[in-house]
Amino acid sequence: MTPKATPKKAVKKTTVKATKKAAPKAVKKAAPKRKFPFKPTRLKLLSPVPSDIEIAQACKLKPIKQIAEELGLRESEIEYHGPYIAKVHLEVRERLAKRPQGKYIDVTAITPTPLGEGKTTTTCGLSQALGAHLGKRVITCIRQPSQGPTFGIKGGAAGGGYSQVVPMEEFNLHLTGDIHAVSAATNLLAAAIDSRMLHEHEQPDDEKLARAMCPDGYIAPTIRKRMAKLGITAEKFEDLTLEDKRRLFRLDIDPASITWQRVVDINDRHLRRIQINLGDEEKGKGLERITGFDISVASEVMAILALTDSLPDLRVRLGRIVIGTNKQGDPITAEDLGVAGAMTVLMKDAIKPNLMQTLEGTPAFVHAGPFANIAHGNNSIVADQIAVKLGDYVVTESGFGADIGMEKFMDVKCRYSGLIPNVVVIVATVRALKMHGGGPRVVAGRPLDKAYTEENLELLEKGAANLIKHIQNAKLFGVPVVVAVNSFKYDTDEELHLVQRIALEAGAEGAFKCTHWMHGGKGAIELAEAVLDACNKTNHFEFLYPLDWSIKQKIEAIATRIYGAAGVEYSPEAEAKIELYTRLGFDKLPINMAKTHLSFTADPNIKGAPTGFILPIRDIRASVGAGFLYPLCGAMRTMPGLPTRPVFYDVDLDLQTGKVVGLF
Repeated sequence: MTPKATPKKAVKKTTVKATKKAAPKAVKKAAPKRKFPFKPTRLKLLSPVPSDIEIAQACKLKPIKQIAEELGLRESEIEYHGPYIAKVHLEVRERLAKRPQGKYIDVTAITPTPLGEGKTTTTCGLSQALGAHLGKRVITCIRQPSQGPTFGIKGGAAGGGYSQVVPMEEFNLHLTGDIHAVSAATNLLAAAIDSRMLHEHEQPDDEKLARAMCPDGYIAPTIRKRMAKLGITAEKFEDLTLEDKRRLFRLDIDPASITWQRVVDINDRHLRRIQINLGDEEKGKGLERITGFDISVASEVMAILALTDSLPDLRVRLGRIVIGTNKQGDPITAEDLGVAGAMTVLMKDAIKPNLMQTLEGTPAFVHAGPFANIAHGNNSIVADQIAVKLGDYVVTESGFGADIGMEKFMDVKCRYSGLIPNVVVIVATVRALKMHGGGPRVVAGRPLDKAYTEENLELLEKGAANLIKHIQNAKLFGVPVVVAVNSFKYDTDEELHLVQRIALEAGAEGAFKCTHWMHGGKGAIELAEAVLDACNKTNHFEFLYPLDWSIKQKIEAIATRIYGAAGVEYSPEAEAKIELYTRLGFDKLPINMAKTHLSFTADPNIKGAPTGFILPIRDIRASVGAGFLYPLCGAMRTMPGLPTRPVFYDVDLDLQTGKVVGLF
């Protein structure tokens, strides 16, 4: 479905003012009565706006018990992690099963500059406007940030200014330890792989290996799962034939096929490629191999956490993780290695969403943190499933631009969750659109060129092609689109009006100046009213592709329809993976493209909305446990590096007050 531009005659009638007038009808509807009425937290707005951490530390926080009560959660359904954070039990979904489902809003963005365009800030500001100013029962659902960007270039991801999730320090650091659990589970599997290869090498006798795996003849439940997979029906260890024991216990992993890597949740480029098995007990046995580290939030375990819907499903997904093949080309799974159960134990608490709050006291779920340019870039399904039953409006966020996080939200997350968005909000900035029009390079930590601080309508209009393409992409899925123009002090009225006109002509419901960074929810009221109105419009949701298409057909649908490519070029390695995954039956999985977030192409230096280019696919990997294949486009890396001057230089602890300083 290709969206048509709004006719010029309609554009004159469908002004921003008209769009704003349509919304208050929805606003006048009475909010449902609550046992514990919602009490917004009043903001004390200062000018100039202090730093994010100063605002967060100065705000008045509600006890998390009050947040839970206002939502209608019972005491038995939450676990406290201090006075301002709680985990929510998944069983609440059973109690709320018959409750009507709230409206589902996805916030995404245009292709960003390296500075980011304020997507999380807009997500929080929109929620604060809906809840604290328009009286709606709203819940924010966002990802937990990685410590990689927090200490690297970008800083934290709690929002900014007067639109944040708090407490900000906990949000950006350890929170309740979910990412640590992901790291531990991932690394346990990595250790199991190399340990198994070592012990099989050390013990060439199949009978002795079998007895070592089944002490006193005890067959562990995970071994019985492998027996069922192989069709071995013996009840007792003594009933196993020698051939059964060989098939069951000698995995015969092909080292060259191993795709599983260790992880750490910091940016450390020096671990991208390492050699292992160099210790005194391992070296010289032919076990040395090249492997590497990924950042934790790029791991398959993190993707599984975000896509699972229950503990039983989590157990199944962890068990079917494919780490490589044996020397005969058959897939080897975490279940085959006997480690999936232990991984589930490590993840049993991490599966529960974390309940927090925004600066204006509206509730927020913070759960899971898969990277958007590497993994699928969305918060957890379980958080959203709980939220749509507790709230009348759920505002979630997809990572990076709409070509990255939103496409994966639609084609991956929504397939598994069964939830359908009612509206997409695209965040745009005048600054980023000028960059896409050919403006000078934007670099974090350096002053902006005057092209961005002075009015330049020609540059802006040229760069608006990027916004138009993202609006068209969102409408491909049949969902109404509203544009949030995150306003900066340098933006002129003429520039804002130009963006509004172009957005309407491209098919958006409207485009609205937002000042939520400076004014909190009050600065996003017009946006919120338009979103309420759009939520009631007809929705014709559809996926971009059916799952029964071939791997290449699905990749090419994304490349041509979402990115604007003329075609796709596959490396020999990618071609081999397509053949392998098709043979193994993985070809019916959805596609999760790993691509730079800074361009529609695989080259981060190409801006705007280019067409006619060829998208290079250098490799394809299978995340069978998570449930997708991920092609690597161009020089995409799964472990970021630190810049010359990381932001950790500014982070410290005030030893007098015990407060964290320098986070942003």
